[in-house]
Amino acid sequence: MPNMKPQSRYRQIIEKIFLAHYTKGAVEIPFARDEIVRVAKQLRIDLPKNLGDVVYAFRYRQKLPKKIRDLAPKGKDWIIRPAGQSRYVFCAVDVDIVNILPNKVLSETKVPDATPGLIAMYALSDEQSLLAKLRYNRLLDVFTGVACYSLQSHLRTKVPRIGQTETDELYLGIGRGGAHYIFPVQAKGRKDRLNVV
Repeated sequence: MPNMKPQSRYRQIIEKIFLAHYTKGAVEIPFARDEIVRVAKQLRIDLPKNLGDVVYAFRYRQKLPKKIRDLAPKGKDWIIRPAGQSRYVFCAVDVDIVNILPNKVLSETKVPDATPGLIAMYALSDEQSLLAKLRYNRLLDVFTGVACYSLQSHLRTKVPRIGQTETDELYLGIGRGGAHYIFPVQAKGRKDRLNVV
């Protein structure tokens, strides 16, 4: 099925993997990345160039297929968490923490946009442009009350029993009393979304 859109291919693959492992009442369902290859061949679907994108799509870009969501325990929804090197686990978590949304009860704080005009002119709507605006406007300083400095972009590391983890940018902060702080920043642009993962 070479002309199938990636979203449709990804849905078929992830759904088949989930259903192959699902048992009634389960709240954690482990699977391995190499299952993506096996399932794609079974379904006669062209293998994605980036296997990790199948999992990434459902962690940050789109909801899991309805067949999967319908099997979540009452009041829960499924997410995909890392579970080691090339290993993942579907986890049933409280539905109200799946996606992180702004609290509508809180007031909005307006900050003048100090992004240089040249940068604003060429900025796209992706996470890197968002991170540039965060830097130029010193938003972490404003909202944390400490002086913050960007240390590293795309910090990747491995955590035991979790596997590879990545944060979009890492900031160091220093408070008035000299205390040091670390702020990992996750940014999402366009259709990506922040969630509990």
